[in-house]
Amino acid sequence: MYQYDTLDKAMVADRAAEFRGQVARRLSGELTEDQFKPLRLMNGLYLQLHAYMLRVAIPYGSLNPTQMRKLAWIGRTYDKGYGHFTTRTNLQFHWIKLRDTPDILDHLAEVDMHAIQTSGNCIRNVTADPYAGATAEEVDDPRVWAEVLRQWSTFHPEFSFLPRKFKFAITASPKDRTAARVHDIGLVMRRGRDGALGFEVIVGGGMGRTPYVGPTIREFLPVDQLLSYVEAILRVYNRHGRRDNKYKARIKILVAALGTEEFTRQVDAEWAKIGAEINLPDAEVARIRAAFAIVDFETLPSRSETFEAAKAASPALARFARNNLKPHKRPGYAIVEISLKGIGETPGDATSDQMEVVADLGERYGHRDIRVTHEQNLVLPHVKLDDVPAVWAALRDAGIATPNINLVSDIIACPGLDYCALANARAISIAQLIADKFRDPDRAENVGELKIKISGCINACGHHHVGHIGILGVDKKGEEFYQLTLGGSGAEDASLGAMLGPALPYDRVAGAVDTLVEVYLRERQPGERFLDTFRRAGVAPFKEAVYADAH
Repeated sequence: MYQYDTLDKAMVADRAAEFRGQVARRLSGELTEDQFKPLRLMNGLYLQLHAYMLRVAIPYGSLNPTQMRKLAWIGRTYDKGYGHFTTRTNLQFHWIKLRDTPDILDHLAEVDMHAIQTSGNCIRNVTADPYAGATAEEVDDPRVWAEVLRQWSTFHPEFSFLPRKFKFAITASPKDRTAARVHDIGLVMRRGRDGALGFEVIVGGGMGRTPYVGPTIREFLPVDQLLSYVEAILRVYNRHGRRDNKYKARIKILVAALGTEEFTRQVDAEWAKIGAEINLPDAEVARIRAAFAIVDFETLPSRSETFEAAKAASPALARFARNNLKPHKRPGYAIVEISLKGIGETPGDATSDQMEVVADLGERYGHRDIRVTHEQNLVLPHVKLDDVPAVWAALRDAGIATPNINLVSDIIACPGLDYCALANARAISIAQLIADKFRDPDRAENVGELKIKISGCINACGHHHVGHIGILGVDKKGEEFYQLTLGGSGAEDASLGAMLGPALPYDRVAGAVDTLVEVYLRERQPGERFLDTFRRAGVAPFKEAVYADAH
């Protein structure tokens, strides 16, 4: 894991001290809320329905146990004993008092954490594959390049006040676990015919009011030219982005308005002006890469008799292994994904006690490495198969061993109207009602991979546009209704969901999802996921069943 250097540490400490003075001026009345708002947003502090919310940056979703314990302590000391992991792989505290915020930022700085650029019209947290460094699929470790982008973009003077917020995702695997094609810039690492590393560059994806799957503007960008090329993209956006209309300010609108060919032409022209001066020296890439090298993997057999015996003795462990363990690049190891989607729980929430359990497991069994996924779960990327039974037992005792990764109850949901001032409808309780329909783990496994994503408003923080089943909360004359879409995907086969039909009232949504699943089980052919069946059969059988049931 990358360790902050003296410059990073000084920068984070100075920002925390600066904000302490700004909070003091707000509390004394010297600053009005309108004057204070841009200052607090630059430090990740939002004013929501009931309290302040602090969004803590977790660059490319990577934490060490010390940092996780600090988050747990902050949750217990300054919040209500929990935190909420988000689709940007950050963590949010939803019950913060303004007067406590400077102390919280100081505590975060002690463990090289902060809330910088988690809000505002700037380059936000760069996300990466949560299996980075552990999966055999990848052609390189994308965290190296995510860290390059973090260092380049933090406080970048030219890109601190963009037309709108800006988001990167980077993956190096054919299986996209980052939703790269629905980001402002998505980077997919490839190897050229000569074996050289490069990026497919995707620009102009995004969700929200006007969703787009981003087009590829460069099939292969050599890795040593990354910074100059993305700087050219940002300069074109900064020059032409719609600052007069926040609903048309994202780069996706600019790309769509200009067209992919013209946008690419302008980027290439800007790139030619920049030249190679800002490209990263090989020595600096090597320095960053060294931070991610793990040198103490043991030489182990690919099969663990201890693990196999434990599975044979415990059907619950066997089920957990089927759904929550993923292949590791080294024999005798596994990637362990920890679901924060327990039946009846709030998706993405972890209590302080649970965070401490994960910290302990990461320290004892996981090479001091913990990841956050954009699907609001946690990962221990390097666990010996021999140790999986002990890890599972600890997770079970902590209430976070639900064996449902990628299954129907592994639901993404934004905080919705329970917390967010922008929301039109609740999202959390809808997720809980749906999950309850699939409480039977045998039924859930029979359904197989099914990604449900729920947003409480058109801003799409729950990624509903790319859900196999997407659910969008809307307001109809003060009542909560929900628009369903089918067939979306945020993976390498990215697509936007198609509208099912008229919005449904709150009390019909979970039943409608149950009906959709039954149609899928009836219509599917061998080997098909829900998404495959929908793409083959189309919307008609699903729509007919839901609206016949609704009436």
